[in-house]
Amino acid sequence: MPEEDLVELKFRLYDGSDIGPFRYSPASTVAMLKERIVAEWPKDKKIAPKAANDVKLISAGKILENNRTVGQCKMPFGELPKGVITMHAVVQPSLAKAKTEKKVEEAPKKGICACSIM
Repeated sequence: MPEEDLVELKFRLYDGSDIGPFRYSPASTVAMLKERIVAEWPKDKKIAPKAANDVKLISAGKILENNRTVGQCKMPFGELPKGVITMHAVVQPSLAKAKTEKKVEEAPKKGICACSIM
């Protein structure tokens, strides 16, 4: 693949620091980008993803789907040729874990009655 066809991306974290820039093929998927982000995540950060599914990538105000390619996500306007595209990387734990934790917290307490019979 010619060097000029590669897309240069960097990922902005919650505190304003960046991971990258790295060069990707337009055929690379968002899932591949997320795996690279998890692998390159700075070890000194308080908030860190445990898996690729914990990362949400945002480009041009839209959350990118895992099956989309870099070529599909690249903005058709506003980017300079040979420029670095910045995507925001947000850590959000998976919904399955969050739902399980909510169920435990919302479990009704048994043995306590506040009813009054008159």
